[in-house]
Amino acid sequence: MRPEDIARSWIGTPYVHQASCRGAGADCLGLLRGVWRELFGAEPEPVPPYSADWSEPQRDEGLWAAARRHLVEKPALRLAPGDVLLFRMRAESVAKHLGIVGTGDPAPTFVHSYSGHGVVESTLSAPWRRRIVAAFQFPVRG
Repeated sequence: MRPEDIARSWIGTPYVHQASCRGAGADCLGLLRGVWRELFGAEPEPVPPYSADWSEPQRDEGLWAAARRHLVEKPALRLAPGDVLLFRMRAESVAKHLGIVGTGDPAPTFVHSYSGHGVVESTLSAPWRRRIVAAFQFPVRG
C-alpha cells in the first residue's frame, strides 16, 4: 500500500497528543508513526515523551533531526503523493507539524492531524505551503 493511502485510512481518527492508534487517537507524529509501522513494521526508534510546544523555548529542532535520521530529504518544490512535509507554524517557532502529501490533481492535498480536527485531508493552500520547511520521502523498502 502507498503511504498516502495508508494516511487516508486514518482520516476521522480523533486528535490525541502523543497517541498513534488508528481510529482511537493520533497527533501529527502519531499519524506518521502509524504509516511507518504499516510500511516497515517496527518504528526505527522509541519516541520520548514530548510537550505540545515541541521544545519551542529551547529552540530544539528535534522533530526535524529525527526526520533526517529516518527519512530521505528532498526539495520541497518537487512534491509527490506520499511525501512527508514538515511545517513551521510561526516564523519564530520550531518546526513542529507533519503531514503526508495526498494528491496532486486538481489541487495538492495533505493528510495531517491537529488539535480540534483530528486526522483530515486538507488542501495544500498557499498559507500551508508558506509554512513548509522541509520535505522527505519514505526510504525505499528493502
